[in-house]
Amino acid sequence: MFKINDNYLKLPGSYLFSTVAKKAAAFTAANPDKKVIKLSIGDVTQPLAPAIIDALHKSVDEMAHAETFHGYAPDLGYEFLRSTIAENDYKSRGCDISADEIFVSDGAKSDSGNIGDIFSVDNKIAVCDPVYPVYVDTNAMSGRTGDYLVDQQKWSNVIYMPCTEATNFAPEIPKETPDIIYLCFPNNPTGSTITKSQLQEWVDYANKVGAVIIYDAAYEAYISEDDVPHSIYECEGARTCAIELRSFSKNAGFTGLRLGFTVIPRDLKSGETTLHSLWARRHGTKFNGAPYIVQRAGEAVYSEAGKNQTKEQIAYYMKNAKVIKEGLKEAGYSVSGGVNAPYIWLKTPDNMSSWDFFDYLLEKANVLGTPGSGFGPSGEGYFRLTAFGSYENTVEAIERIKRM
Repeated sequence: MFKINDNYLKLPGSYLFSTVAKKAAAFTAANPDKKVIKLSIGDVTQPLAPAIIDALHKSVDEMAHAETFHGYAPDLGYEFLRSTIAENDYKSRGCDISADEIFVSDGAKSDSGNIGDIFSVDNKIAVCDPVYPVYVDTNAMSGRTGDYLVDQQKWSNVIYMPCTEATNFAPEIPKETPDIIYLCFPNNPTGSTITKSQLQEWVDYANKVGAVIIYDAAYEAYISEDDVPHSIYECEGARTCAIELRSFSKNAGFTGLRLGFTVIPRDLKSGETTLHSLWARRHGTKFNGAPYIVQRAGEAVYSEAGKNQTKEQIAYYMKNAKVIKEGLKEAGYSVSGGVNAPYIWLKTPDNMSSWDFFDYLLEKANVLGTPGSGFGPSGEGYFRLTAFGSYENTVEAIERIKRM
């Protein structure tokens, strides 16, 4: 008889955002007369920038003619996009990353889950706590996390690095030595950041102990402060210890198009084996490439018009973040984030649990957010709101919360 991967049976409940969606659907069904404002999932709401739309139209037209038709994309991505990324995201910032070290994919979420394929199940991971759930859940699916301890809401074989108010929501070097370290800055869910010198400490540590850092920079376009690095490759020595994940979803609104990339320098090795070659082998075997029209749209993000237009959209969302943060402060909440990231992290009032506050906010204000406990044990007692809604809905949501 066939057997299943019983690591899936260890996963607690459903995926966080699926649970949020189910609760929201149940509330809406029971209260059809109430308008629910969603500030929960990090999905963009503004339409694609005109430069991107133009590139899509042009590339779609190309697909209608035999001489310009494109079939399967190159395994690692079209050269025109990889070179554009290398020039604009790395060389322009003084980072030593070449086009052939960039692997184009259908999104950072996919890559953050799939990257574990090239690592032994015996590796021990360290994650920020709270953390984007995909990092932990996909390692659990692979059998790398041990058993789920229900009473502690954590996994037995994971190193949790608490990111609390006391640490300014940034992790500290763990006492136990990990093999794989997941870092995400600007952070999801807390919106926190670290300085270049702080990130350099992590790079130095990883090189010292022989660990690899998987660095999720999906929100780098939202950085507004000068001393916050946009890439881990701004740090000396990162080429020998770091993999970087990037997304077009949040900087250019590609949540409906799906495009991202992973950077693996050729200097990153396990013994004599390059991780670059392993990922290339995995990529070529399990992935048939992002669509040509989507990669042309990605290229347009880096055009002068594309840069200006996407900056305007980012400013729009960060205006929402300011409304949320200032409004919550006026209402007496303790809040952080919202400066270099489109996420606002607030402490639940009156010692409410995260899920109790979720229900309270939905019932009293008809506003949907995300419970902090869904991101890890240190998220309990906190709550995440996103700035990706429309400006009008954001203002209305905060006014409702103020009236609670």
